[in-house]
Amino acid sequence: MTETTDTADKGELSAGMRMALDFGPVIIFFIVNFMAPEKGGIFYATGAFMVAMAIAMGISWSKSGKISPMLMFSGIMVLIFGGVTLILHNETFIKIKPTIYYVFIASILVFGLWTRRPTLKVLLGTAYPGLTDKGWDLLSRNWALFFLFMAVLNEVVWRNSSTDFWVGFKLWGAIPLTLVFAFANVPMLLKHGLSVEKKDDPPLPETE
Repeated sequence: MTETTDTADKGELSAGMRMALDFGPVIIFFIVNFMAPEKGGIFYATGAFMVAMAIAMGISWSKSGKISPMLMFSGIMVLIFGGVTLILHNETFIKIKPTIYYVFIASILVFGLWTRRPTLKVLLGTAYPGLTDKGWDLLSRNWALFFLFMAVLNEVVWRNSSTDFWVGFKLWGAIPLTLVFAFANVPMLLKHGLSVEKKDDPPLPETE
């Protein structure tokens, strides 16, 4: 069987698989930080985070024949900032990584709205079938505001709390906030043409 045929046979990832690939590395980051020696635990966790992100991108490629732009960008940032964190033995770099990620994605969405280019639609089109152009504009605006809020929140948390608290915030704060916000947008999306075939398979965007 040719490579072209192999790729064609691979379908889109389910919402559950996307969530596992998106949030799984963060959960591993939390677990390793919790189980690692108290001194320097964040560096063990960072190394595990880097490996987990590489594995997530590999699974995405093997299952669907592609890596989504947002997962690719997040993975590259983890590898870069994680690498700098380990090389310089300075945890600040892995802590500011989410802030830079959030601001960058928000900037792309704002630029898309300003230039009337469907930036979010290009990134997440298959996850929101049937959504109208108006719906994409509203979704882009909402996620841009949310990501800017998360950037500020990440800065407040890491600058005013312990490393362990910040790691816990990534798992118990950032992920629940993202899921709640994603589900809060669903009624608006349904009003603007979103087609959801399975009630147990809601559309969720990939996040940091």
